[in-house]
Amino acid sequence: MFIFVQVAVACAVAAYKLRRPVRMYLDRKTYMIMAGGRHPIKAKYTVGFKNDGKITALHVDLFIDAGFSVDLSPALPCNIISAMKKYNWGVLSFDYKVCKTNLPSKSAMRGPGDAQGTFIAEAVIEHVASILGLDANTVREKNIHTFESVEFFYGSCVDSPVAYTLPLIWEKLKCSASLDDRRENIRRLNSSNRWLKRGISLVPCFFHVMLTPKPARVTIFMDGSIAVEVGGIELGQGIWTKVKQMTAYALGQIWDDVSEDMMSKIRIVQQDTISLAHGGFTAGSTTSEANCEAVRHACNILVERLIPVKTLLEKTKPSRVSWEDLILKVCS
Repeated sequence: MFIFVQVAVACAVAAYKLRRPVRMYLDRKTYMIMAGGRHPIKAKYTVGFKNDGKITALHVDLFIDAGFSVDLSPALPCNIISAMKKYNWGVLSFDYKVCKTNLPSKSAMRGPGDAQGTFIAEAVIEHVASILGLDANTVREKNIHTFESVEFFYGSCVDSPVAYTLPLIWEKLKCSASLDDRRENIRRLNSSNRWLKRGISLVPCFFHVMLTPKPARVTIFMDGSIAVEVGGIELGQGIWTKVKQMTAYALGQIWDDVSEDMMSKIRIVQQDTISLAHGGFTAGSTTSEANCEAVRHACNILVERLIPVKTLLEKTKPSRVSWEDLILKVCS
């Protein structure tokens, strides 16, 4: 079970017993104790490779420590393997076991399984580089996906060759970071110092995002203030700031110039399952974007309704129509 489900059940029991609303929240220390941290994993792998560092095959056996209860553990293998597929292994096979142990249960942390899968992939790359006596970044470059290989490993979620920009970003980053010069400086420093050593890495990243439908509601009050509710929650990713900006941008389309100070009129209201049903969950790195798009659609509907009223006001009022005048006219 997710941690918030456990808290919700505790609140429900207390509310049922007391016959009154109950509110409960966890401090960070208690939350981390209950969540149990990320899943420990034991990974054994067999890898085949050529002398130039090109990997031809990889087999991985995963043993995932789930703790004493199921929680989110069955979802981990898929995420781990998805993160590992960020390199073109040629042929990839794997076997995994989710293990019940006598240790505390583990739950979903940020990017569940992604950190473990990335660590295993990079460990394989570093191991191959060490055996061949090559720089790890050289081995990484040898095994970066082409569009054909990324389409083979990730299937239907791949868009088009134009949208696959990792090789281009890789080369631009190498250039902007002066990677070759810095690598040479590090080599000279390491050869002339017995104890002081340095290193540098350029690591690619793949993340399989999830697009889930998100609701939104935009309410304009008689005084011109605007309340916005969205299906996501603010957990440090800045979703409310983004939603506020999108609302100001979308409603600002009514004027030719966006000089109207819309931001000060907007407030984000914490939604609940009664006022905004089917909000879904906040996860997968697309919640902010999905909610902003939902807000944009809602604002576009409002703009379509407000423009005829604004046009009518402009015919009868010589001065510039303000936001407050427009809303007052609509509400009257």
